Amino acid sequence: MRNEADTRATLIDPKLKAAGWADTQITREHYYRRDHQYTQGRVILVGNHVRRGEARKVDYLLYVSDSFPIAVVEAKAESELAEAGLEQAKSYARDLGLAFAYATNGHEIIEFDFFTNTSRQLERFPTPEELWNRWCQNLGRGDASSVTKPMEYGANRRSNPLLYPYCSEAMCGKRPFYFQEVAIREIVKRLMQGRKRVLLTMATGTGKTFVAFQVVWKLIKSGWLQRQHPERPTRVLFLADRVVLRDQAYNTFAPFADGTSEPRYKIEGHPPNLTRDLYFGIYQTLWSPDDEGRRLFEKFPADFFDLVIIDECHRSGFGTWREILDHFGSAIHLGMTATPKQDENIDTYAYFCSEEPEVAIDPEHPERGTWRPPAFQYSLGRGIEDGFLATYKIHRVRTTVDVTGLHLEEAVEQGAEVFIPEDVEPRKVYTTPQFEREITLPDRTRAMVQHLAGLLRRFGKMEKTMVFCVDMEHARLVARLLQDEFGPETGLSNYAVPIISEEGEEGRRALEAFADSDKPAPVVATTAELLSTGVDVPSCRNIVFMKTVSSPILFKQIIGRGSRLDPATDKYWFRIIDYTGATRLLDEWDRPPVPPPDLPKGPQTAGLEGVVFHADTQELIVGASVSVRTGPNSQRGPIRTDEQGRFRFDNLPAGCLQLIVSASGFATRSIGVETLAEETTQVEVALKPARKKGGKIRVEGLEVTIADEAVFVIEATGEQLTLEQYCDYTRRRILDAAPARSDLRAIWLDTARRKAFLEDLARSSVHPQVLAEVLGQPDADAFDLLAHIAFGSPIRTRSERTEAFLNREQAFIRRHAEEARRVILELLDKYRVGGIEQLEPEVFGVSPFREWGGAVKISRIFGGPEALGRSLQEMRERIYAEEAIV
Repeated sequence: MRNEADTRATLIDPKLKAAGWADTQITREHYYRRDHQYTQGRVILVGNHVRRGEARKVDYLLYVSDSFPIAVVEAKAESELAEAGLEQAKSYARDLGLAFAYATNGHEIIEFDFFTNTSRQLERFPTPEELWNRWCQNLGRGDASSVTKPMEYGANRRSNPLLYPYCSEAMCGKRPFYFQEVAIREIVKRLMQGRKRVLLTMATGTGKTFVAFQVVWKLIKSGWLQRQHPERPTRVLFLADRVVLRDQAYNTFAPFADGTSEPRYKIEGHPPNLTRDLYFGIYQTLWSPDDEGRRLFEKFPADFFDLVIIDECHRSGFGTWREILDHFGSAIHLGMTATPKQDENIDTYAYFCSEEPEVAIDPEHPERGTWRPPAFQYSLGRGIEDGFLATYKIHRVRTTVDVTGLHLEEAVEQGAEVFIPEDVEPRKVYTTPQFEREITLPDRTRAMVQHLAGLLRRFGKMEKTMVFCVDMEHARLVARLLQDEFGPETGLSNYAVPIISEEGEEGRRALEAFADSDKPAPVVATTAELLSTGVDVPSCRNIVFMKTVSSPILFKQIIGRGSRLDPATDKYWFRIIDYTGATRLLDEWDRPPVPPPDLPKGPQTAGLEGVVFHADTQELIVGASVSVRTGPNSQRGPIRTDEQGRFRFDNLPAGCLQLIVSASGFATRSIGVETLAEETTQVEVALKPARKKGGKIRVEGLEVTIADEAVFVIEATGEQLTLEQYCDYTRRRILDAAPARSDLRAIWLDTARRKAFLEDLARSSVHPQVLAEVLGQPDADAFDLLAHIAFGSPIRTRSERTEAFLNREQAFIRRHAEEARRVILELLDKYRVGGIEQLEPEVFGVSPFREWGGAVKISRIFGGPEALGRSLQEMRERIYAEEAIV
């Protein structure tokens, strides 16, 4: 029977070639790739040390073109059943977004078809043409006209955007990762099916803009977009809400500029340029009016663009900018977001996913209902698991005032000074969400900054750090205090800088310097909102929350600032330093969402009309924005009030609806409205002028200290623990396996039991080396650390145990011949440095034992392998003797 390697070479390879699959891409466009590794292996963090987990790879990946893999093949040895590899093949195919998976031992071939979710046994592998035709036929069921017709495989294959090559690595500087390839295929496939609204959900740092670029590259270079309207040119608009995001996209699309022409154009003001192909703009510019009040986007013909890409679409879908999307309503709208479906962005998902089929939220629990998922989603957690994103550790800190809250009367009684602006009605008690928003506490800020300074000194004061503050005033204060703390000792006048919207060009220059890994300063950037999106600082090691965050979307955007890998600075993980409890929002966001509430049922025959006016002057308000929320996934509008301040909605469901009205200079108002079938409900909406924001209460002279710190995370549950809680948790894990110290010693002296025990502890997030670090005992023996935590035993260092052995065990040493004694003394030195694992037979493969003849020759010195094994075991028992160490 052949092993797996021989089975692949002599049985499987020939069968693939016989079916028409080439073993090299150069020979044919349909080929197979052996041992294709598609993940990098998770970054595993133990203390501050990093190692990579096992990468995932497939035995064979079958391609019908360079950009279109279609199946995986899992190989087993000839002696095994082919079925043994089927589940593994299916798992790989799911990861890679493929429709076909095969498992084979060289004789049996088992196919799993994800279109039918069934398996069958085959005599041979399908040919490339057979697989492609099956893929097209299954994809086109129910919509054959829009799918199967453009799916040519033969001479016209380069006219098919699915098969058209990606922009080459030589031009783009990189090749898509596996999940980006899946995203590109899923988007292009939907567009070829005729869908006009598509959503891409990918975590920050996973390359949404690069995916969008490759989609556009395939659609334009294959000629597919042009063929949709041969009479006019192809044009694409990339919409963002910040200049930095617009410019990043503009640069990503640089390969379209071939040196002879420049198809790209930045929309920066009136009048519009109508002669380019690829446009990049921000909503604010497109919304800007000219001298006659005509907005810039209205100067583009409504059918000017074929494709509109909306970056960070959750921030724009149903705001003022929706009118821009409606103006270009005939174009394909590709929305991109870094956040999963949440209450905050449910309307965005409803808009972009309206053409997706409904699927079960949980197929095993159909009672949970259905939802319309995005075309593709890739979570932060999955990115970390695959090794494409940096993992993180959490350092959670609370001050005394955050634990207890601030009682103004008690603060005054304790000697604090309280300054209350005239227009502010104070609360009796203030808690973390109000700090720095309603009440300024400089003493709390100083306590947090002093604590953060201590952490930065411990971790590395030159590590790039982002501090998220409540507002610009808070950001300036934190930057000044950190500058005062580190400026003198670093000699940097810009060690810490505020990067906030009011700083203009100076802030942009500071941001560019902060993002540049080659520039030593600024080291710390403080901000309120500006850095939460669109800022790429791969070397950023610390993300600090000094502001309260209640939005899961904002939280995920912020921690995304630290999730990028940066091999140039050896950054494979980052810290979240949390002073405000923001990390409570951490979750596995790739889980399907909970089912939304039911939409209103029944005929939609109700009407709603009304008038909007100034609450104080009774003047009609023209151009007010009015929308009606009919359910969590359904919203009408916004529409604008006419010259009489009036609005009207028809074809509404009967029931309790939510009317939302806003206007510039006025406070937004939300009103519950009861509508009736076959009737029109009349409403009058009075808007009050927006109140000028009141001043903040200021409290000085408080005594604020750090109340507690939690620096440990239990991976299985996400629970965050203080050092005391972590030690108690560790104690329970040890006692589960070893109720008495003698039990722990027995486990420790048995190689197999010790290995299993330490693996169980690691799975429970207990690592002796981490305990040694946090307890300040880097040289302690791991056994003694665990015995100390579980049983209160004194902590011994490996050096102490080594010296005790030399003092106490001279008889044991002299019992051996001279050469054996030399081995024993060298083993003791190895133990002193590396612990009990150095007293295993594997140690004889390293220097100096390797030069002394290795395990074979050394075993002869001791009288044979069994005698050597007994001596090693006796050394372990004597090093960990129960008598006191003297």
